[in-house]
Amino acid sequence: MISIILTLIIAFLSLISLMVIHEFGHFIIAKKFGVRVEEFGIGYPPRIFGKKFGETLYSVNLLPLGAFVKIYGEEGDVDDYRSFSNLVIWKRVLIIIGGVVAFWIASIVLFSIVFAIGADIPIGDEDVVGLTNTRVQVILIAEDSPAKAGGLELGDVMLSFKTKDGEIKINKIKDVQDFTKENIGKQITLVVQRQDKTVETLLTPRALSPEGQGALGVGLERMGALINKYPWYQAPIKGTLYTGEITIKAVQGLFAVFKDLFSGNGVPQGAEMLGPIGITVFLARAVDFGPGFFLYFIASISVFVAIFNIFPIPALDGGKLIFLTIEKLRGKPVSTRVEQNITAVFFFLLILMSLFVTIKFDIPRLTEFLKSSLQR
Repeated sequence: MISIILTLIIAFLSLISLMVIHEFGHFIIAKKFGVRVEEFGIGYPPRIFGKKFGETLYSVNLLPLGAFVKIYGEEGDVDDYRSFSNLVIWKRVLIIIGGVVAFWIASIVLFSIVFAIGADIPIGDEDVVGLTNTRVQVILIAEDSPAKAGGLELGDVMLSFKTKDGEIKINKIKDVQDFTKENIGKQITLVVQRQDKTVETLLTPRALSPEGQGALGVGLERMGALINKYPWYQAPIKGTLYTGEITIKAVQGLFAVFKDLFSGNGVPQGAEMLGPIGITVFLARAVDFGPGFFLYFIASISVFVAIFNIFPIPALDGGKLIFLTIEKLRGKPVSTRVEQNITAVFFFLLILMSLFVTIKFDIPRLTEFLKSSLQR
């Protein structure tokens, strides 16, 4: 149970870290243009503690729902040379998009690391397109099982079964299931890859086994290389190009989702409705498949959140850009009161949508994750 909680905490902190990076993008450009930044906060108030360095208060707050940066003059027309509202429009645009660009920079860095270490992904027996180094790996060993008695270890890669007629290669989970079923009660020789060495183990598949354990008492996952490992000097180039590729695919995917929704076809097959809890659960599941896949997943989320943030919706960065565009066209800003009221309405709608997704989709996901994790 402690390991499950720790996994969820790691996943959640990773998600919060993306929000901190986003706000840091706003923060650093505002500082560059000489705008006064009043507070940089992790989490949302009420405040737990804070420390002032220079003119900026750095705080940690009670509600762990993201981060924020309070920029002087952002919420109203303040006639001060160090005010956000007193800047020329192009500088205000750069401060706003700084947060979005920070998401893409984070993705490039993370994908570069992934290309340096490689990333594996769980696949089904029939899913092999575009993947290399497919293999069957041990991810669970039951107590008092033939696998435990035979000395199998977590992470072992099953290579083959030795028989008197030769070797039977293992490429799919079904290969293991079929062979053990045919050899119930007989001693078999299994060859596995354990780190940098090949090991032979003797196992005897049992006829009767506890529910869900099978003849050997192992949990198996078929894995494939989603991203191959590259030299360190190639990894940043690959990471940058891949970020662009994922961005294009994400835009195409979102366009397809909205097209189907507006045409009355509903949510496309394979599309997922996720809130913060749902994303945390997916990240927690990704932890099981190694650091490469975990970082791959975070980098992908960073791209999707960046794209979502530039949607022309008040309360998002894209909405702020719309107000600045209107100001440019009119020659004067939208009334502060009008902008704040519109933003408040859309912020309330986003909260309602988030609550809906959390209750209908995320909580069942979290419940299923906890249940399956406790059964391991």
